[in-house]
Amino acid sequence: MPEAWKGGLGVTEALGQGSAKVANSLAMAIHEHRLAPGMKLSEDEVGEIYGVSRTVVRAALQHLAHEHLVELKRNRGAYVAQPTVREAREVFETRALLEPRTAHSAALRCGPEDVAILQGHIEEEHAALAQGDAGRALNLSGQFHIEIARIADQTTIADFIAQLVSRSSLIIALYWQRRAALCESHAHDLLLRALERHDAEAAEQAMKEHLLDLLTSLDLSDRPSVPTSLKDALG
Repeated sequence: MPEAWKGGLGVTEALGQGSAKVANSLAMAIHEHRLAPGMKLSEDEVGEIYGVSRTVVRAALQHLAHEHLVELKRNRGAYVAQPTVREAREVFETRALLEPRTAHSAALRCGPEDVAILQGHIEEEHAALAQGDAGRALNLSGQFHIEIARIADQTTIADFIAQLVSRSSLIIALYWQRRAALCESHAHDLLLRALERHDAEAAEQAMKEHLLDLLTSLDLSDRPSVPTSLKDALG
């Protein structure tokens, strides 16, 4: 499992190495909930932390805005995005439409190497939980879903699912009410077993139930307060 966040294809080529590195690092911090929704991302402060110019930072933030991870506010600067309740529902409803069929397709194509990669994701996720690092565990959980989309060999849908999973990190940071569910869930193990057996119907059903459980773990009526400083989050 690569440590770096994976955005759209050709991120480095599109941004340049410096901006891509900053974008990847900020995105990973967002996905692991070290940068919380609503936190201001000062160009000067980000540039100081990473030792790069404001121009480099600005390009990174613009890319993250395109990925819906950052919101650029006129005359106010950049902030970690805060999805609304409506956006949260739309993201998970769209995932519920796409991912079960993707799991179905993945089960028909899944080979031994794919099983090994997915098993590695699960083991790393469990290790992160054992270390009390829920943010990293959630990031690994999202990568598990992206990997299933890759196995399905449907590039356009896989790219869209990757973006939806990315936005889900922010939604969970804002609205997750049942944090113990992460420790209790065996959904990924069930999915992996179905994929390993090439049982497409079981994989599809397991994904449906998993996404429904994720949705019911969200409190879409409340929002916690915005956190601390950028340096504390990225230090």
